[in-house]
This record gives sequence, C-alpha cells and structure tokens, in this order.
Amino acid sequence: MDFRHLISFITIAEELHFGRAARRLHLSQPSLSAQLQKLEKSLGVQLVARTSHEVELTPAGREFVARARIVVAQMDRAAQAAKATAEGRVGTLNIGYNLPASRHVLPESLARMTDRHPGIEVSLWEKRTGPQLAALADGSLDIALVYGHPSTTDFRYVRLMRRVPLLAVVGRRHPWAHRSSVPFAELADQECVLFAREQCPAMYDSLVRAAASAHITLAVAQTADDPGATAHMVSVRPLVGFASLPRAVSMGMGAAGTGTVAVKLRDPVPMLDLYAVWRADEENPAVGLFLECTDALDPDPAEAVRAIPA
Repeated sequence: MDFRHLISFITIAEELHFGRAARRLHLSQPSLSAQLQKLEKSLGVQLVARTSHEVELTPAGREFVARARIVVAQMDRAAQAAKATAEGRVGTLNIGYNLPASRHVLPESLARMTDRHPGIEVSLWEKRTGPQLAALADGSLDIALVYGHPSTTDFRYVRLMRRVPLLAVVGRRHPWAHRSSVPFAELADQECVLFAREQCPAMYDSLVRAAASAHITLAVAQTADDPGATAHMVSVRPLVGFASLPRAVSMGMGAAGTGTVAVKLRDPVPMLDLYAVWRADEENPAVGLFLECTDALDPDPAEAVRAIPA
C-alpha cells in the first residue's frame, strides 16, 4: 500500500468530486483514478461508488477513511518529531556527573537548558570518573562531567572548571585535626586510604604527582572506592584520606557532630580540572545544546575554601 494513495483517497472522500480532488493534489484526473484503483485492488474492496452524476463512499470506504486519517496524522506527527529531534528541539540527554559538577556546573546549566530547550528530557547519573567514562563508551551516557580528560581520540572534551584543590581527610583524634594546613611531604609519615586508579584516574595521578614533587611515596594501608567509606575509615583509625574541596564542603567535614576534618595540603597543592566529555562520533544534537549552556561557566572553587572550618 502506497502512502500517497491514502492521501489521494482522503482528498476524494473530502471533496466527493474527482476534478476538485485532482486539482488539490496537483494531479490529472486519470492519475487520481488510477491511484484509487490501485488502493482498492490492494485492499480487495471497493471504497468509492461513482456514477456519472455523483461520487460517494461505500460503507467500507467510510470506515477506511476514518482509519486512514489516523494513519496520516500519526505519520505527520512522526515526521515532525523526527525533524524536531534532528534539530535538537526535542529528545533525551543522559548526563553523568560528579559532586563538583552538581554544585558548580549543573544548577545554572540545567536552568539554561530548560529555558532554551524545554522539549529535551534530561536524566542525571552521579558516578565517579571511571564509571562515567565506561558508561560514555557503551552509550548509556551522552555526556560525562569528570575530573581530567581521556587521551583517546574516541572522545572530545572541554574544560569547565580549573584548579579544584584536593584536601587531606582525617579523624578528629588525628594529630592533623587541629592544623589549618599540612605540607604534602608530611604524608611520608602517614598511612593513607586511597581508591583504585580506575575509579578516578585524574585524581589518583594528581596525588601521585604531588607525592613525587614532594619526594615521597604514599603509603597505602587501605583502599576504598566510595568517599563515604573513606570518611568512616579515617574517623576510627589514624589514617589519611583525600577528598576534593567541594566534596569536603558537601560532607560537612570539620563541622560539629561529624567525625572527620578536612585539612588543606600545600607544597604542592594537588589540583584537578573538571571537564565535559562526549563521544567523538556523537550524533545526538542535544549534546551540543547542553555544551552551549555551560559556555560561560568557569567558577573558581577556591572561593569555597572559606566554607571549610580551619
């Protein structure tokens, strides 16, 4: 069944006159009659009864035209939806993010996205860098907001935040708990809690580079891939964990009633940059629209230093 034949039949049903229907469709009358015959042959029923004086629909024709209008309307909506999706006016977008992105990037970016592109449905997934990049590679995420950027040509990226500092995290009974800052070299005498590198390669490498710069090696006594587990460990054992400044602020480290304290590291201060990463062969137009909504963002996380009690 040819879709054009449905359009022609609906026009005949509306006009009940082959001449007028042919003019509306910019067809010759013989061509229109031929299309009707092909449609009736494909259905095996007569749709139109025509005499020398009038044209009317058969009972089968009246039933069929109602159904045909539904089909044509659905096809029209499908075409409009496809066009809107291709233009990025509607669609879906799956965004992975870490805690700094949730505090410093997403609030304003999502507000802009909603204002500019209300037809795009955004889903958010909080994950660490490694899991985000894996989800980006398998297609379950469209954009990853992560520390550092991958070196593979499979991805593209843009920096959103510069120089997010990393802090030491200790329990309240730790000797560092009442110090405002500690030289990185003093970690030589401490046992640490660290995460597997694949969980957050950029953060892991930043700590290793800082250790090399301070001419020490980190003594890893425990591993914990979850920031909450790290906080529990250091609260009950004389260990040193690590957290980004936004993470420390969000967890209230140092506040009354918490079991951990965030201590600034210096000489050197390990730093991270936050990036938006997406697939190099990405075809979802909503990705580009979201990136446009993050353009003007480059917050200075050092402004939040004052939020951590000394």
